[in-house]
Amino acid sequence: MKTFFPSEPCKETQLNAFNPQSWLQVERGKLSKLSSQPSSSSSSSSSSSIESLIKVPEPPILPFFKPVDYVEVLAQIHEELESCSPQERSNLYLLQFQVFRGLGEIKLMRRSLRAAWQKASSAHEKLVFGAWLKYEKQGEDLIADLLGTCGKCAQEFGPIDVASQLSLDINVDSHESLFINGNQISRHVSFRIGDEKIVCDRRKISCLSAPFNAMLNGCFTESLCEEIDLSENNISPSGMRAVNEFSITSSLSEVPTNLLLEILVFANKFCCERLKDACDRKLASLVSTREDAVELMEYALEENTPILAASCLQVFLRDLPDCLNDDRVVEIFLQANRQQRSIMVGSASFSLYSLLSEVAMNLDPHSDKAACFLEQLIEFAETDEQRRIALHQLGCVRFWRKEYEEAKRLFEAALNAGHVYSVAALARIGYSRGHKLWAYDKLSSVISTVTPLGWMHQERSLYCEGEKCWEDLEKATELDPTLTYPYMYRAASLMRRQNAQDALAEINRILRFKLALECLELRFCFYLALEKYQSALCDVQAILTLSPDYRMFEGRVAASQLRTLVREHVDNWTAADCWLQLYDRWSSVDDIGSLSVIYQMLESDAAKGVLYFRQSLLLLRLNCPEAAMRSLQLARQHASSEHERLVYEGWILYDTGHCEEGLQKAEESIKIKRSFEAFFLKAYALADSSQDPSCSSTVVSLLEDALKCPSDRLRKGIEQSRKCLC
Repeated sequence: MKTFFPSEPCKETQLNAFNPQSWLQVERGKLSKLSSQPSSSSSSSSSSSIESLIKVPEPPILPFFKPVDYVEVLAQIHEELESCSPQERSNLYLLQFQVFRGLGEIKLMRRSLRAAWQKASSAHEKLVFGAWLKYEKQGEDLIADLLGTCGKCAQEFGPIDVASQLSLDINVDSHESLFINGNQISRHVSFRIGDEKIVCDRRKISCLSAPFNAMLNGCFTESLCEEIDLSENNISPSGMRAVNEFSITSSLSEVPTNLLLEILVFANKFCCERLKDACDRKLASLVSTREDAVELMEYALEENTPILAASCLQVFLRDLPDCLNDDRVVEIFLQANRQQRSIMVGSASFSLYSLLSEVAMNLDPHSDKAACFLEQLIEFAETDEQRRIALHQLGCVRFWRKEYEEAKRLFEAALNAGHVYSVAALARIGYSRGHKLWAYDKLSSVISTVTPLGWMHQERSLYCEGEKCWEDLEKATELDPTLTYPYMYRAASLMRRQNAQDALAEINRILRFKLALECLELRFCFYLALEKYQSALCDVQAILTLSPDYRMFEGRVAASQLRTLVREHVDNWTAADCWLQLYDRWSSVDDIGSLSVIYQMLESDAAKGVLYFRQSLLLLRLNCPEAAMRSLQLARQHASSEHERLVYEGWILYDTGHCEEGLQKAEESIKIKRSFEAFFLKAYALADSSQDPSCSSTVVSLLEDALKCPSDRLRKGIEQSRKCLC
C-alpha cells in the first residue's frame, strides 16, 4: 500500500536547509573525516552538517488496528468464521484484513479482501469488495489486459451485473385485475394531457397498480369516464404513450433517458411497482460515466430505485481514487441520510465507508473528506472491533491536523474501548503540551498491566533519556526485532559519537533481514559522511529500485538527484565489470548489492527482460512484493521472445494468487522452448495449486528438468536448494 502517514516530531529541532551539492564536491577532502578531532570552525561546520544528515524521525502514529495479541484475535476471527451466518462473513474477513494491515502483510491483506468478495452475501458487498480489490491492485493497471484473460481476475476487476444481482419482490395484488359488475365500462380509456389524448387499454392500465385499478374500476367518478385528465401529473404525452406500451408489452425498449426519468417519477406517484422496476433496471443499464452517475444518483435516492443507485455507486467506486477529487461525488456520500444510504448500499455501509476512508486518507490524511468519512464510519460501526478501528483512525486524522483536543477525546474513547495502541498517540499529545513525565507514566502503566510489546517500549523511549532510553530501545528490539526506529536511533547515536564502525554494524543488523527505505537512507548518510561513495551509490540505487520517486532528507531532495551527484565520485563500470560484480554479490547473497548492480546494468543495452526478472526475484526474497510486481511488469514489456514473455506472465499470475493460470503459462512456454525459467515456474505453480501430496515427486522431476536446461547459473543454486527441501 502506497500510503504516507506523517509523524509529529517531539524531541528534534527542525533541520537546517541541506544542500546535497555541498556534500559532494569534486574535492573529496572537503569534509573532515569523522575520525579526526574537530578543532576548527570548518570541522565544527562539518559536524553540524553531519548532525543534520543523521537525524532520525520519530516513529509515526499509524491509523491501523493493532491489538495486543494478534494470535488471539486471528484465532477468534477464524473460530467465528466457522460458526457465523453468511451475512456476517464479509465483515469478519474485513476485520481480518485490518489485522493483517496492522502487521504489514500485504499478501494476506489481499487474500482477506478476496475472501470478503467471494463470501459476500449481497450485491452491495460484492460491489464494495470488488472495488476495494481493484483499488488495492491499481499499481497493476499495466497488466490489466493479461489479468482480464483470467476468469477469476476478470470477475474481480470487471463490473458486476447489478440488475441480475438485485432481485426485488414485486407484489401484484389480485384486485388489480378486477372490474366493476353491473356497469358497462368501455374497454378503452383515454388520458388527456394538454391538447393530446392517449388511448389505453383500461384493463392493462388498471393492472399497473392499485391506485390505477381503483381509479378505473372502483367507485370513483373517473371509473365511469372514458376520458381522464392527467395534465397535472407531470407526465408528457410521450411519457404516457410509453406507459401504455409498457402496460401491453412489459417493455421500455427505445425509451430515451429523459423520458425514463419522467416515467419513473410517474410510476412512483401511482405506485406502479412493475413499471418502476423496469425504469430502475433500464436506467441502471445506461450508467457508464461519472457524469451519468452523478446526475442519476439524485433520482435514484429521491425515487427509491436501488438498482439504479447501486449502478451509480459501482461507477463511483470503480473510479477510485479519482472520483473522490470530485466534490459532487463526495457530497453524495456525505449528505445521504440513513434511508438514502440503505437505498444506495443496503446493509454494507460500514464496508463502503471503510473503503472511502482509506482512499481519502491515502489521498490526503489531513483532508476534511477523510475526517468526514471517518465520522460516518464511527456511526455505522456495529461491533466493538469496528468502533475501535474507526475511533482510532479518526483520532489519527485529527492528530495530523493538529486538532489535539478532539484527537485526545477520540484516542481516549478508542483506548477505553480496548485499543491499547491508541495510548501511544495520547502520550504524544501529552508531551506536545509539556507533560513529558505524564507521557512516560502513561506508557509505564500500560506496560505493567498488559503483556508488553515492542512498540510500547519504543514509545516510552521518546520520553526518557540516557540509560533509560537505551534500555527501552533494547527491550523494544528484544520484543519486536522488526521495529526500525530502535536500530536507527542507536546507529545515529553511535555515529554522533564518531563510532562509525559500530554505527554501521547496528544499522546492518536490521538491513540483513528487513529492507526498509528509512534504514537504507540512514546508511547512505553514514557513507556520505565517511566519504565511502561506492557504498553510498549502492544504497541509493537500491532505494531507487524499491521506490523510483523516493525523496530523501524529509522529502527535500530526490534520490535520483543524489545518485547523479554521488556517481561523480566513483569509477564507471564496464558491462563486464557489472557482470562480475553481479556474480560475486549474488553468490555471496548480498541482495542489496545485487539490486544496485542490476539497477546500473539496466541503464545499458543489456537484455532488460532477464535483468528485470532477476530483480523481481531478489525483491520477492526481500519481501518487497509491490516493487517485485513492478519489475515483473517491466520484464514482460522487455521480453525478447514469446516463450520468455509467457514465463513472466506466468509469474505475474502466480504472484497475484492465480497458480493454475500461472501453471498454464509455464506449459505454453515449455511447448515453445524448454527453459530453466519455465520449468522453475511450473514447479512452483504445481506445488501451490495441487492438493495431492504425491505431486512432490512431480515437482522434484520438474526441478531436475530445470537443471538440465541452459542457464546463467545465477539461479541454479537457488533451484538446487529448493530441490533439497522437497
